[in-house]
Amino acid sequence: MTLSLNYIDTLKKGKNLLAFSAGIDSVALFFLLLENNIKFDIAIVNYGIRKESIQEEEYAKYLAKKYNLKVYIAHSIKFENNFEKNARDFRYKFFEDIIEKEKYDNLLTAHQLNDQLEWLLMRLSKGAGVVELLGLKGISKKQDYTLIRPILEHSKDELLDYLKEKKYKYFIDSSNSDEKYERNYFRKHFSNKLIEKYKKGIKKSFEYLNRDKKLLIEGYREIYNHNELYIIKLENQSAKTRVIDIYLKKLGYLLSASQRAELQKEKSIVFGGKWAVEIVKDIIFIAPYLKVTMPKKHKEKYRIHKIPPKVRGYYYKYNINFLLKD
Repeated sequence: MTLSLNYIDTLKKGKNLLAFSAGIDSVALFFLLLENNIKFDIAIVNYGIRKESIQEEEYAKYLAKKYNLKVYIAHSIKFENNFEKNARDFRYKFFEDIIEKEKYDNLLTAHQLNDQLEWLLMRLSKGAGVVELLGLKGISKKQDYTLIRPILEHSKDELLDYLKEKKYKYFIDSSNSDEKYERNYFRKHFSNKLIEKYKKGIKKSFEYLNRDKKLLIEGYREIYNHNELYIIKLENQSAKTRVIDIYLKKLGYLLSASQRAELQKEKSIVFGGKWAVEIVKDIIFIAPYLKVTMPKKHKEKYRIHKIPPKVRGYYYKYNINFLLKD
C-alpha cells in the first residue's frame, strides 16, 4: 500500500487534520500517513448511536497519545430524521471550526474506490451528467482549506488486507449494514460486488472519466461552496447555461428547454420557486431562494459588496462572508 507522490508532496507542505472514525478506511489512512512521515492530527465525531462508539472514541485517544498527536472530539446531538445529511453537516461544521481556529491547511478524509463507485451509481440512478457522477475528487480547494482524499484510488479490500497484514486494530461500523440508508443499499447490492469482480477496469475507467471531466468543465471554476450555495466564475461566457444546468442537476433540479432559453435573456431568476440563479458579470450565484427579514446594516453591506438580491437571504441565514471582506 502506498500513497501517490502528488499527495505526499502536498501533505508535507501543510498542516493536516484527519477526519477519523476508527473504521477500516480511516485507520488505514492513519497508518499510511505515519509510514510516510506526514504530520497530522485527528478529529472524531461520536454520534452515540452504537455501542462501539465509546470504544472507537477511546481508540482515537489511545492512538493520539501513542503517536503524540492532537485529538479533537465532538459528541453530536440526536438527529430525529434525515440522519445522513444532518450527521454530515454536523461533522463538517466541527471539522471546519477546528480548521479555522487552529489554522489547518488541509482536511483529509478516507474516501476510497468503493465510495467513488457508490457515489457514481447513486447519482446515475437519479439522472446526472459527467460532472455530477464524479463528485469525489482527490484534491478539492475550499474557501479556507484544501480537502484531500489520499486513498481514493484504493479499494476497500486492499485497505483491509493492509490492516490485516500489519495487524492494526480497526472497528466495523455495524450501521453500514442498515439498508435504510441509501448508500448502504448501493454498497451491498452493487458497488462492492462490482469492484470485487471488475476492480482493475473500474480503476482505469475512473482515470479516463476524470480526464474527460477536466476537459468538459474547462470554461469555468467553482470558487465557493457552502451546502447548497455555489459561486462559480465563468472563464467562457458560452459555458453559462451548461454550468447552471450542471449545478442545478447536482441540487436535484432539472431545467426544461424553455428555462434554458430563459437563461439566455435573464440574469436573475428563481426556478421552481426554490432555486435562485443570479449572474453578475462573470460570476454565477446559485442558492436556495430564502425570504428572510434582515437588519438594514446587512442589506447595505450586501449591496455595497454586490451580493445579488435573491441570494442575500441565504447569505444572511448562514452568515456567509465570502466576497464580503474588504
